[in-house]
Amino acid sequence: MRVLQLIDSLNPGGAERMAVNLANQLLTNGHESFLCASREEGILKASLDGEVSYLFLAKKSALDLPALLKLYKFVKKHRIEVIHAHSSGFFWATLIKRLKPGIRVIWHDHYGKSEYLKERKYGLLKKCSSSFAGIISVNEILKEWAENKLHSPQVKFIRNFVVPDYGQPSSTGLKGAPEGRIVCLANLRPQKDHFNLLTAYKRVKQQHSSASLHLIGVGSDSGYTGSLQQFVESNSLQDVYFYGAQTGVQQLLREAAIGVLSSNSEGLPVALLEYGISKLPVVCTDVGECRQVVGNRGKIVPPANSRLLAEAIIEYLSDPEKAREDAAAFKQHIEENYSFQAILPLLRELYSP
Repeated sequence: MRVLQLIDSLNPGGAERMAVNLANQLLTNGHESFLCASREEGILKASLDGEVSYLFLAKKSALDLPALLKLYKFVKKHRIEVIHAHSSGFFWATLIKRLKPGIRVIWHDHYGKSEYLKERKYGLLKKCSSSFAGIISVNEILKEWAENKLHSPQVKFIRNFVVPDYGQPSSTGLKGAPEGRIVCLANLRPQKDHFNLLTAYKRVKQQHSSASLHLIGVGSDSGYTGSLQQFVESNSLQDVYFYGAQTGVQQLLREAAIGVLSSNSEGLPVALLEYGISKLPVVCTDVGECRQVVGNRGKIVPPANSRLLAEAIIEYLSDPEKAREDAAAFKQHIEENYSFQAILPLLRELYSP
């Protein structure tokens, strides 16, 4: 099978990591694999297997005809059979199908605000969905939404997966005492509710002076990022570190003591799987698929409740043995249930005519 992953950029993010991981793993499992970044490149390009055929379009707009022609020529030259379009990539995948009707388009819905689906604008998506051979939803809420709102012959809930990466070194290291490092792998945007985490951290720091907070992720909204930094300064929070985008993320995570997600909405966060494979005890909010992923192998707290978030973090910092036990159980669970091999049969079913 000749499969092209179509993604907007290769900047760090859950959808972007999944596109790169899918391209790499399909190649490893005997398929001819391709990836196209339409608008921007990014540091995830370094994670792409050198044997994956790669195309960058430098698309300037939704109707950039020279870029669209470049994609069409690539698809035709490499005899692509399936375009696996991620997030906003559905539109150009649909245009290519109009030019080359034999192509199968699979759309992968990574929508991270599953708690706010009523606010989702989907007029163009609905029109294009009749061209999809299938839809992949990253949680059951999104699956039900697609079945009710879109036009596609099949919709499947397929879990995100994680690939152990022991070969990619990190360009930095985590500061602070090893036993107190709290890490949050999440791009700096309001959905991730870093203010909730910072407020919780203020409580944690009062009880554990060795605690430190490590925020790994891109700050795409300068106003939001600046507000976070201002919060840190105005509250005199010590040992809070902003790292920006990083390669070798799993190496960094293995230096931490606890992995935290404080989001007010999620789909199925890849960061949670990265915590698991890196053998971190996890504390996360009860949004999206988080409870289903973690179960009783970590701590789940309500969103927007900094007191309970702080208490859960403090429990792990105060009981390292319990933290190690939960981390080991969570790692085993992720390895058994969130691997590429676990989803490959479902992918092949969608890809096949």
